Amino acid sequence: MIAREELHELIDRLPESELPAVRSYLHYLAETSSDRVLRALVTAPVDDEPETEEERKSVEEGRKALAEGRVLSDEEMARDLGL
Repeated sequence: MIAREELHELIDRLPESELPAVRSYLHYLAETSSDRVLRALVTAPVDDEPETEEERKSVEEGRKALAEGRVLSDEEMARDLGL
């Protein structure tokens, strides 16, 4: 049996309540297979290196800036970048 025929058969056996989840997953697969960047992101290996002290400090600074309201809107950022 060809893979597509098998998939059709499996879908036919699913309860109606599961079809929205299957549809969403199939859309996801179709999109990631045609978008090279998205596919690369999805299949990239997990970053399992420990966080460095420099990275930890950068994250801490970013969270502090956010808490203090020292952030730019998307519009401000685009303007600053000349976009």
